[in-house]
Amino acid sequence: MYTLVRTLAVRLLISIIIFMPDSGTSCMDEKQIIQNNSSPLAEANFRLSVEMGSTTVLCCPDVLLTNVLLTTWKITLRGQPLCTKSYDKEENQTSDNCTDERITWAFRPDLSPHLQINGAAVTHDGIYICEMVNSTGNFQHEFQLQVLVRPEANIFLNKNKTVVCQAVAGKPAAQISWIPPGHCQKEETTSYSNRTVTVRSSCSYSGNVSTVTCLVSHLTGNWSLSESLSPEELYIHSKIERKVQKILIEALTSPGTTSPAVDNLTVVIFTTVTEPTCTHDPHTKSIVSISVMSW
Repeated sequence: MYTLVRTLAVRLLISIIIFMPDSGTSCMDEKQIIQNNSSPLAEANFRLSVEMGSTTVLCCPDVLLTNVLLTTWKITLRGQPLCTKSYDKEENQTSDNCTDERITWAFRPDLSPHLQINGAAVTHDGIYICEMVNSTGNFQHEFQLQVLVRPEANIFLNKNKTVVCQAVAGKPAAQISWIPPGHCQKEETTSYSNRTVTVRSSCSYSGNVSTVTCLVSHLTGNWSLSESLSPEELYIHSKIERKVQKILIEALTSPGTTSPAVDNLTVVIFTTVTEPTCTHDPHTKSIVSISVMSW
């Protein structure tokens, strides 16, 4: 009873949101959290975001190991049943029913109780709880872990003075904005295999706008991508058509060509501006087909 009362008396629940691009093998210093408290927190909750591929160390409460009797990690990955890793000091024995080989003890559990995730993946989203028991009570750290995926950002010029900006396969979804604002439409596509989201924003402009900038914002970083709206790029098909027409006129009016021949000549010009063949290729390609028939 005394232990329970004491535990409730010192119980303190805190919530901290942390983004750690790559924590390496270092732990967050709990002494900075509890500040001037002389004893470790009975319970602390953390919301933690790490980037995919990073090595992450989750830390147990700052309890003197010589007094710890039992350390247990309770791990619930998204969509998976609970699994545990534990170390019993009195028996000097570990138990483990977790199947993910990338989730390990950071070091020997008798020397360090912390947990390490090697090469974080989206499958490591979930809740991780470290429970430590000593003669005075129980102490707990709970982590709500979110694995971030950096999106692939790109921009390209489409036909009809439309610019397309994409943030491909990010987690969570990226935010896209434009300078200057235009008439824009946004669509999101979610991949259910890895829970990433592709955001595509298409903007059309009128007037004398010469350059537009797409701003992509994400928890893993920010990107600024610009595209020129020069008449040469927007109306490349018209330029090609005018050039072909000029060549034909010069050929038809050259010495040896008579006026009746011009009257009886039909010229059909097809011009097509294609979109990029893939997301990382920002260049458009122009295809011109010319058919000349005479009778």
